[in-house]
Amino acid sequence: MAAVEVRRSKRRRRTVSAYRDGDRIVVLVPATLTRAEEAEWVETMVARVERAEARRNPSDEELLERAVSLSDRYFGGIAVPESVRWVDNQSARWGSGTPGDRTIRLSARLQGMPTWVTDYVLVHELAHLIEPHHNDGFWAWVDRYPQAEKAKGYLLGWSAAAELDDPPGESID
Repeated sequence: MAAVEVRRSKRRRRTVSAYRDGDRIVVLVPATLTRAEEAEWVETMVARVERAEARRNPSDEELLERAVSLSDRYFGGIAVPESVRWVDNQSARWGSGTPGDRTIRLSARLQGMPTWVTDYVLVHELAHLIEPHHNDGFWAWVDRYPQAEKAKGYLLGWSAAAELDDPPGESID
């Protein structure tokens, strides 16, 4: 369990909130709560933060399950990866896929991004298991994902904000 810091506020009337700050979770509560109420809220809010983090940072096994589910939904199950895993060595790509051994690797930079963005990168790499080149057929597969354009925009915006501003090689794969 993460370290927890509780901050009581006299200005806070009804709302309780929590967020991650490094290795601890900070819970903001009204000063008027009893210690028992505070303890209940801390338990609830820590669980909420940890659930949200787990959704944004799935394990490799959960990534594989997610990829199979996306393949079923958008490709009729024909793009089946052998493995999907996070990697720390992709600073110029969001993901990569190898059709020969049916492996997909996702940049750890995606961790913490919205699920629909990670799903887009998975769909992109799954499409490479069907069509290895960025041709019209490939993009027709990718465009089956309803949030493809939105996710591309998100990743471009993230890159610009991180001062990457689409350097040579910055791509999904």
